[in-house]
Amino acid sequence: MHNINLENLRTAFADIETIIDSHQVAKLSQDYHTFSPVLVPKLAGKVGDIVVRPANEQEVFKVAAICAKLRIPVTVRGAGTGNYGQCVPMHGGVILDMTKMQEILWVKPGVARAESGVKLAALDKKAREIGWEMRMAPSTYRTATIGGFIAGGSGGIGSIQYGLLGDRGNLLGLRVVTLEDEPRVIELRGDDVQKVNHAWGINGIITVVEIPLAPAYPWAEVIVSFDDFMTAAKFGQSLGNADGIMKKLIAIFASPIPQYFTALHQYISEGTHPAFLMVAEPSLELLPGLVQQYGGEITYQKPAQEAGKGINLAEFTWNHTTLHARTVDTSITYLQSIFPADKALELVEELYHHFGDEVMMHLEFIRVNGRVIPAALQLVRYTTEERLNEIIHYHEAKGVFIANPHTYIIEDGGRKVIDPEQLKFKEMVDPYGLMNPGKSKVLEFKSHN
Repeated sequence: MHNINLENLRTAFADIETIIDSHQVAKLSQDYHTFSPVLVPKLAGKVGDIVVRPANEQEVFKVAAICAKLRIPVTVRGAGTGNYGQCVPMHGGVILDMTKMQEILWVKPGVARAESGVKLAALDKKAREIGWEMRMAPSTYRTATIGGFIAGGSGGIGSIQYGLLGDRGNLLGLRVVTLEDEPRVIELRGDDVQKVNHAWGINGIITVVEIPLAPAYPWAEVIVSFDDFMTAAKFGQSLGNADGIMKKLIAIFASPIPQYFTALHQYISEGTHPAFLMVAEPSLELLPGLVQQYGGEITYQKPAQEAGKGINLAEFTWNHTTLHARTVDTSITYLQSIFPADKALELVEELYHHFGDEVMMHLEFIRVNGRVIPAALQLVRYTTEERLNEIIHYHEAKGVFIANPHTYIIEDGGRKVIDPEQLKFKEMVDPYGLMNPGKSKVLEFKSHN
């Protein structure tokens, strides 16, 4: 499979943009797996042979046919903002960069359809022109693509209202190109979208995505400061449970995390535990009463009409928190957790005290199965891989679900097992196992037997 002749390949891809400059190919073989000190050595030196940038579905089709015929591995990427090493090629081959496919096909009330390389911020902007917006987006929304978000994301800003990407109804349709001798375009709709949703690019090349939209609100950004972490956390739970207040973000940070937010120091006194919020302006009037109930103090407020100017609170939340912390201290890494539903947040409290500063608490409230619960992207002061695994196992033993960001193996990360429907679909659309190989135990096992 690996004596790839680059010149022959370039000739085969004659009308399609290709990159063979080794520096650029290496750069486009990376994502943000560097957040994990465990993944860095494991993925070192893993690069593609050539980058191909299709401009439309016809070109994707052509690439798929050539790669199937020559049995060349294909790793699809969007903007590479993921953190799991999922767009790092384990076996070289073609890096299929989808960022040129940037057409927003249409936006209607409540629904949008776009090519997979469209940036989330661009789609959001277009939807707002008719009074709608994206339901949820990661903190990387300025650079991330819609196809990458569907393939590797799980939720984010907006999940407090609309749940996670994998929830029924948050993805309406997908078009994928298969990697067969004679590639096909398959349109998946309804529950069938789950065959490709969050499948890390192993299940066909996503070319078009159709998603539901939310009514657009004018979002105000607010920082509320608390002297005690658990009070801040309980305030977050309470705001999450207030169904009449429209919100898009409830992030809670234990001190000393805010020390890493250099641009916000003037709004957060040392030793305090802030909540970062995005609340719809019509609901703002009700916020001070709730803040007062929990003894907090509003230290920063930015009206919706200034959105996009100056500081964007959203870009300090979700995994941007880790990015800011690592800018100051590269020994910091993180976990991704979902806590069980519990109004009193007893488990959050227990783990907060148990680990102290070694595992700094960063909560993101989300809605799951109709209940508001804390998800967490805790910051971890990394010492050894053994200690990191101990921390993970301790959480799991207590009933916290960990989507482990320190592995590129799908089953060891969030999924534990790959959905059998996804596997069945994979056998059909990728008979030679060329799509993002080396990322799954069950698929490696199959290919060796």
